[in-house]
Amino acid sequence: MGIKSKWIATGAAAIVLLSSFSFLGMFEHRVDFNDEVKPILNKHCMACHGGVKKAGGVSFLFEQDMYEPAKSGKPPVVAGDADDSEMMRRILLPEGHEDKMPKDGPPLTEEEVNVLTKWIDQGAKWGNHWAYNRIERPEAPKIGGFWAKLGLTEDDETRWVQNEIDHFVLEKLREQNLKPALEADRATLIRRVSLDLTGLPPTDAQVQQFLSDKSPKAYETLVDTLLASSAYGERWAGTWLDLARYADTKGYERDPGRSIWRYRDWLIKAFNDDKPYDQFLTEQLAGDLLPNATDDNLVATGFHRNTMNNDEGGTQDEEFRVAAVIDRVNTTWDVFQGTSFGCVQCHSHPYDPFRHEEYYKYMAFFNNSRDEDVTSETPTLRFYKTEDSLSIVKVENWLKKHSDARNQAAVMRDFRQFVRIMEPKVNSHDFDQHVNASLLDAKYFGMQDSASARWQNVTLTGKNRLLIAIGTNAEDAILELHQDSLGGRVIAKLAVPKTGGAGRDTVVILPVQPDAGKRTLYWTLKSPKTPKDWVQIKWATFQQALPGSDQPEFAEIEKLYAQILTGNVEGTPIMYDGHGDLARQTNVFVRGNWTVKGEKVQPGVPTVFKVKNQGKAKFKNRLDLARWMTSRDHPLTARVAVNRLWEQLFGTGIVETVEDFGSQGIAPTHQALMDWLSVELMETNQWSIKKTLKQIVLSATYRQSSAVTPEKLEKDPYNKWLSRGARVRLTAEQVRDQMLSVSGLLSRKMYGKSVMPLQPDNIWLSPYDGAKWQLSAGEDRYRRALYIYWKRTAPYPSMVTFDAPSREFCQVRRLRTNTPLQALVTLNDPVYLEVAHCFSENITAQYHQPQQQIREAYRRLTYQTISPKRLQVLMKLYQQSLVEYRKDPLSVKKLLANDGSANPELAALTVTTNAMLNLDEVVTKE
Repeated sequence: MGIKSKWIATGAAAIVLLSSFSFLGMFEHRVDFNDEVKPILNKHCMACHGGVKKAGGVSFLFEQDMYEPAKSGKPPVVAGDADDSEMMRRILLPEGHEDKMPKDGPPLTEEEVNVLTKWIDQGAKWGNHWAYNRIERPEAPKIGGFWAKLGLTEDDETRWVQNEIDHFVLEKLREQNLKPALEADRATLIRRVSLDLTGLPPTDAQVQQFLSDKSPKAYETLVDTLLASSAYGERWAGTWLDLARYADTKGYERDPGRSIWRYRDWLIKAFNDDKPYDQFLTEQLAGDLLPNATDDNLVATGFHRNTMNNDEGGTQDEEFRVAAVIDRVNTTWDVFQGTSFGCVQCHSHPYDPFRHEEYYKYMAFFNNSRDEDVTSETPTLRFYKTEDSLSIVKVENWLKKHSDARNQAAVMRDFRQFVRIMEPKVNSHDFDQHVNASLLDAKYFGMQDSASARWQNVTLTGKNRLLIAIGTNAEDAILELHQDSLGGRVIAKLAVPKTGGAGRDTVVILPVQPDAGKRTLYWTLKSPKTPKDWVQIKWATFQQALPGSDQPEFAEIEKLYAQILTGNVEGTPIMYDGHGDLARQTNVFVRGNWTVKGEKVQPGVPTVFKVKNQGKAKFKNRLDLARWMTSRDHPLTARVAVNRLWEQLFGTGIVETVEDFGSQGIAPTHQALMDWLSVELMETNQWSIKKTLKQIVLSATYRQSSAVTPEKLEKDPYNKWLSRGARVRLTAEQVRDQMLSVSGLLSRKMYGKSVMPLQPDNIWLSPYDGAKWQLSAGEDRYRRALYIYWKRTAPYPSMVTFDAPSREFCQVRRLRTNTPLQALVTLNDPVYLEVAHCFSENITAQYHQPQQQIREAYRRLTYQTISPKRLQVLMKLYQQSLVEYRKDPLSVKKLLANDGSANPELAALTVTTNAMLNLDEVVTKE
C-alpha cells in the first residue's frame, strides 16, 4: 500500500471513529440544570453563594454571575471545561484544605460531583426554573393497550377515563405500577361533590333524586345544579377570605372594628357570576384604575385594604403605611404567583432569581395608594342614605345648570369623586415644623394658642377654595394660612367653629386667592380665650370653586356641599392612587430598613420573566401590572390558580407547596397535567373557574373510591399518584355549616354585615373600646360560617381549633391538624350542643324507637347504612345516657336549655347524636 493510500485509510478510520463518538453522543444523557444541578447548588452552595451572601464574590443565583471572575480572579465555572473550573477544583480538594468547598458543610457525594462535572463539560447550559417558563399545552398521553391506542377496541383503561385529566393520571399510575380505583358509590359521590362545590352536604331530596336518576348524564346534571347554586359562591368566597386576610377588625394591639363586609359580598357575587379569573384578579388589584370604574370595581379593591391598620397611640403612621404596602407586595406574590417574595425585601432571594432592587420596583406599583394608616381608614367609598343623596342630587343639578358645556363632564366627575371617595386631600399628619402643636394621639394634627406648622409643596394654580375638616372646643379661635413664610401673605382666615371637641370635625370651605405655582404654606392659630384647648385639623385640600359662584344662591349650595362632606356616612375601604403632589417616589430600602433609603426605582417586574419592552412606559401602575399578570405569556398566574382549585378538591395540590412554586418548593407530581389545565383555563374556558372545576369533578380521577388496598398503602401511602379518591377532613367552616344544615338550623340568608353567633364567654377582651360580643338575634345566629364576625386578636374559637388562621396576614394553605381539642369543641361548644338537640328533635318527630332514630341520624349524616357494630356501640351510649338522665331530671333541663319538651329520652338521643357528629366519616370527606 502506498503512502497516499495509507493516509487515506488512516483518515477514513479517524472519520469513522469521530463519527462513532458523535453518534454515541447523540444518546448521551444531557444533564438538566433544573432537575439535577440546581438542587445540588441549593443544598450545598446557596447559603454562602446565593442571594443573601456572595462569599468571595461568587454567586450561583444568576447565570451571568457564575461566569464572572470572583475575588480570586478566576470564574467559578468555565463552560465546557470542568477541569479548569474553580468550583470543581475546590470541591475536589482533600478534606482539611483551607479552600475546600463546601466550607462548613458535608462534602458532595460522588454522584453529585459527577453530575456537576458532566454538566460543566457539556457546556454548563443554564435553565429557567420550570415555573418561570411560558405555559405550553402538552398533548394528552395515549391510553390503553396497543389496539386501544389505535382506536380499534376498548380495554379497562379506555373504559375508565372520562376526560383528558385521566390520561395524564393514568400515565403516572403506569409508571408507578398502580391501577386506579373504581368509582365511588353514588351516595358517597354526591356528598363529596356537594361539599366540594357548595361547602354544604346535599339535601335529602337531592340525594334521592340522584340515586334514582339512571341516565348517563345524571352526575353531570348534578354538578351543573351545584355550580348554579348560590351556596357555590359562598363556599369559594369563604376560601378566598384567608387569601385576602379578611377580618372585621383592623388588627394590632388595639384591633378596633372595620366595616369592609361589602368586599365579602363582592366575592360571593363574583364567584356565583363566574367572573372570569383574569377580571377577578384585575378588579381586586386595580379596579379603581379601570376606565369608568363602577362601585363594584372599587369595592373589589378591598382585597388590598384588608391590610392591618395600627390605631394605637404613639405609633408612626408612615411606618405602618409602609408595612401595609409591603404586605400588599407579599400577598400579591403569595396569592397570585405562588412565590415566596417577602425575603427579597431585605436581600436578593436565597434560591430563586429575584434581585433585591426588583422587590422595590414591584413595590412601586402599590406605593402611591392614598391610605396612610389614619384612623378613618380613608380612602373609603361612601354610601349615602336618602337625605344625603337628595342633597347630592341638588348640587349636581346646580352643576349641570351653571357649568360650561365644554367641561361639564369633568366638573361632574370631580364632584362625584370627592363626594364618594374624598380624594385627593392631604392628611394632617403631613404638616411639620410644629410649634405649640402636635399630632394628637400620634394621629391628627392639633394646635393650641400661638401655634404654627408648615405645609410643604402645594400646587395652587387654578385653586380658589380651601376645604378643611376641623374640630375644637376652643372659643373664638382664629386660624390663618400664610403663603411662603410665617409672616407671608394670609391667603385664608377662619373663625374656627366650636364643634364640641377636637375629634368632632366639620368640613369648612373657605375662599382663597393664592399665587400660582407650587408653594409652601404655614398655619398659625390664635386662641387666647381658651389657650389650652386643642384645635384639630384632620385633612385639608385645595379645589376650584363650584361653578355659578356669582349667583345669589351659591352660598347655600357651597354650604350644602360642606354638609355632605361632614356627614357621618358609612363607607368601605378601597384602593385609590395619588397623583401630582400626592405621588410618591419609591426607593430601595437598604437591607429592608424603611428608614434607610437607597436608589430610586420605577415600577417594574423581575427580569427572570423576560418581559418585552419593560422600561418603555409599559408598566406605570397596578392596572398595567394586573394586565401583565393575566396575559397569555405569564408563567405563574394560571398554574397557581388551577393548583389551588386542585388542592381544594383533592386535599393536596399538584404542587403540594401551594404557597411556593420556587426551586425550594416541592416539585409537581403531574406537571404536564397542571400545564394542560392551565392552558384550558386561559384558552378553552376563557378563565372560567366554574368550567375548570366542572372538568376536574367530572374526571374519573375525582370520582374514585377512597377505599385503600394494602398494595396501594405500601406504594402510594399519601395518594401522591391519585390511585384512589381523596379522603380529607372538612374545613372549619364546613364542619360547622354541615352540622347546622343536617339539623335544619342553617339560615340561607346571604350578604350583609357580619354576625355574632353563640360562642363561649370571656373570649373577647377589648380594653381600649370595651367592645363586646353581642349575640345576634333570630336566624343570624345560624348563618354560614363565612359571615361570622372576625376579630384578629380573638377569632371565633371553634374555627381556630379547626385550623382557621387569625388573618393578620395572608394564609395561602391551611395545614390540617388532628387534635383532641377538636373533639372537645364539637362535644362541648354551645353551638354543637344546640345542633345535636335540634337534630334529635327532628328525628324523634318521625321515628320513635331508639334503634330507628340512630339509624336515621346516621343516614342523614353520611347517606349510608349504619353497620351493626357501630349501631351496637351507639345504642350502648344511648342506654347508658338514658339511665343517667332518668336519675337526674335537672341535668336534662341543663343539657336541653330548659326546653319545655325536654325528657330523658330526648337528652339521651342528643348525647348520642352529638357523638355521631364527631364520627370520622362525618367530619371527613370520604
